[in-house]
Amino acid sequence: MRPLTLIRNADVFAPDPLGMVDVLLGGGQILAVGPALPAHPLAEEVDLGGLRLVPGLVDLHTHLTGGGGEGGAETRVPPVALSSFTLAGVTTAVGLLGTDCVTRSVAENLACARALSALGLTAYCYTGGYTVPPVTLTGSVRGDIVHVDRIIAVGEVAISDHRSSQPTYDEILRLAADAHVAGLMTRKAGVLHLHLGDGARGLDLVRRALAGAEIPARVFHPTHCNRNGGLWREALALAPLGCVIDVTAFPKDDPAPPGAPSAAEAIFQWWTSGLPVGQLTVSSDGGGCLPDFDPDGVLLRMGVGSSSTLLEAVAEAAALGVPFGTALATVTLNPARHFRLHGKGRVVAGADADICVLDEHGGVRHVWAGGRRMVADARAIVRGPFESP
Repeated sequence: MRPLTLIRNADVFAPDPLGMVDVLLGGGQILAVGPALPAHPLAEEVDLGGLRLVPGLVDLHTHLTGGGGEGGAETRVPPVALSSFTLAGVTTAVGLLGTDCVTRSVAENLACARALSALGLTAYCYTGGYTVPPVTLTGSVRGDIVHVDRIIAVGEVAISDHRSSQPTYDEILRLAADAHVAGLMTRKAGVLHLHLGDGARGLDLVRRALAGAEIPARVFHPTHCNRNGGLWREALALAPLGCVIDVTAFPKDDPAPPGAPSAAEAIFQWWTSGLPVGQLTVSSDGGGCLPDFDPDGVLLRMGVGSSSTLLEAVAEAAALGVPFGTALATVTLNPARHFRLHGKGRVVAGADADICVLDEHGGVRHVWAGGRRMVADARAIVRGPFESP
């Protein structure tokens, strides 16, 4: 039986600001939010002394199995450890395959999602990967989403990238249609998550689909849209058509071309442009390879994405003048809504007990996932069986 936890004196952003209130957790849910909640004899009380409390983060683009491999087998990134998520404040992660759909598989991705869920995280996954036709578990995208509990969407399908399968317009439409109908049948996200490279075609396939097909705009979910300035301008133009746009919180030491906004700058530009704030999501590419290629497509160097960049992007956007709750929604409420993850991304009675507490400097102090304490005083107290203590 999960214990009751009464969190006192929390400066709550739900993600909208609620002020100084108490939060009661029990049975894996948030039971109550309000000022001066009554004590409970079975509850453990935790006094935050005014620290900021936010929903557990939703990282919708992570490589649970590890990404990479573009520079040979030795450049395959290892699987992401549980504490890499929890120490970053992430309580919900969605895993995908990238370039390597040969030595990595949907089955492995699914196994990683189930393993992390067994350890206390909430983890889902995509079917497919960069390639078209996509790799699947049941033989079809539609079958994977309909029949497999934790598979909720298809992606990341690569377009406008030298590593892609150079998919045609008709192939993209077929994938989007399968994702959409499977989502209707299951009440899952049913989105087509599209990896965008630096190719000159940019978002042309998406624009054509929105103009010429009956598939709802929400199905097309392009990511890495802040990788260069031209692509970002295209993405801004898609928002009024109903698309939800995803930007990547690249590490600070990852080189970016001139004009490419950081995730924080993208949040600021979106907000100041007056675009619907619910149509922007931010993800980390955690566990993924962040490569730099020469003109012939040869890997020169690589970094590795981390979920820790999400809160950094939120803090930087707030420093630029974006309301903290608005910036926070891009990594909590917005991805939870778009991916139909009910109970996630909010601090409200009835929601899942996924809570992150920030210290005075914006770092992660405490984390509860499903009401279970995962991080205490910036230390991971729950780790995977193969993690170093």
